[in-house]
Amino acid sequence: MATVTNESQFVTFSLGDEIFAVPVDVVREILDYEDPSRIPHGPAHLLGLRDVRGQGVPIIDLRVRLGMDKTVRTAHTRILVLDIPLADKMLALGLVADKVFEVVPFRHDAVETAPDIGAAWNSDYIRGVVRRTNDFVIIIDLSRLFSDSAPALSAVAQPSRAVA
Repeated sequence: MATVTNESQFVTFSLGDEIFAVPVDVVREILDYEDPSRIPHGPAHLLGLRDVRGQGVPIIDLRVRLGMDKTVRTAHTRILVLDIPLADKMLALGLVADKVFEVVPFRHDAVETAPDIGAAWNSDYIRGVVRRTNDFVIIIDLSRLFSDSAPALSAVAQPSRAVA
């Protein structure tokens, strides 16, 4: 007899002070950070390629992809190697995380939809949020985040920065 569960397992990690999560079933492995081989003229969030067990895997600076400042490497910086199912293929890529925490279960009824802030903000990449004691965990919808080339945060929502 099959067991029906009302929770799913997620890998939690941080980008700055924010906590994010991805489903554990898409995480192939977690690696120490090593500089990838650069790819000329790639998008800003593409750091380059890294060899992962004989496969060239694109390494993505998730902070940049989400409209944040680029990652500053520390002793805790890790790469989550993921296999993301898209409509017609499996996308293998590595996401840079400031720190990886743990695998945690979230009850399905505890996952809330992304908040509506009434502004030009693309929250399509948020699958849901989970409340914890003093904060929230943002569950990323990886297939939406990597299915097109539009930035996750609208240019309207970001302040312009003068270049010195």
